[in-house]
Amino acid sequence: MLGQWLDWSLDGQLPAASQGVFASGTYHLHAPGILELIPNQVSSAAHACIYSAAVHGNETAPVELVGEWLSGIEAGSVTLGAPVLVILGNLPALKAQQRFLTTNLNRLFNRDLDAEGEEPDRARELMTAVDNFYARHSALPKLHYDLHTAIRDSRYPRFVVEPFAESPTNTQQWGWLAAADMQAVLHQHQHSWTFSHYSKHYHAAQAFTFELGRVAPFGQNDMASLKPMRALLTALSEGRSPADRPAAQLLFFQVQHELIRHSENFQLCFSEDTANFSRFEPGTLLAQDGEAGDFRVGDTPLYVVFPNANVEVGARAALLVAPIT
Repeated sequence: MLGQWLDWSLDGQLPAASQGVFASGTYHLHAPGILELIPNQVSSAAHACIYSAAVHGNETAPVELVGEWLSGIEAGSVTLGAPVLVILGNLPALKAQQRFLTTNLNRLFNRDLDAEGEEPDRARELMTAVDNFYARHSALPKLHYDLHTAIRDSRYPRFVVEPFAESPTNTQQWGWLAAADMQAVLHQHQHSWTFSHYSKHYHAAQAFTFELGRVAPFGQNDMASLKPMRALLTALSEGRSPADRPAAQLLFFQVQHELIRHSENFQLCFSEDTANFSRFEPGTLLAQDGEAGDFRVGDTPLYVVFPNANVEVGARAALLVAPIT
């Protein structure tokens, strides 16, 4: 039954039975793309876990990764010991194999959202699902891993973004991420209304956006490189402590500046295929905007992450970061 969840979600209809049992717990289909797993017995080390994927519809590796983990749950090779909410974010975009249909879902997770349309409505539905899940399991520490792939190559193919929030990140997370073969951590410098930021900002959850390689169609992802990440998801879902490695294996970066597209007359002044974490020296012209003017690197080198000139006016076109030493 769990193996059919993706098909049900993409069809837009729940099956006749919206809940059922498996060897180590029960499942509840709250809505298309929203699945809750509840263990028969909650481990003493359990978190209230949220695993989300397909917030961008063309990012298929996380969907396959979650599917592999769910197959283990159904087969009994993974024993559930923690409540887990599994979310597939933008179902129409996933079905169309597009990043989004109208607007970027991963900029809409704000309780003050007043926009209308399919993706804003989905953001509100997902925010409510997160609120209700954490309320049902309020005695447990909260965790949210939002799983993505990047639209371009990266000098560090597997990295995480730590959302900005007043609540601190537990240092044990860095050891878990190192053991999951993450290579770099990017600390956000201000609020950015992504899905992981929602859980950290409003619920003080341990929350991250994971970039797990580059976008590829279903069946063409390098799933072997994600085995350590699957081990992390499995350990947390079983309610046990994950593998741990020295945090010194990770490279840490801090956002210094966001390049925002202020007008239709906007361009990034480097190649479209520039890899994430590419370095630019002082004085380099990075962007030209009809309203904001030119942007050049200041006195110290900067590294570019998530460059994309083809964003909506008012949206972020790139992050500029510096290493933390």
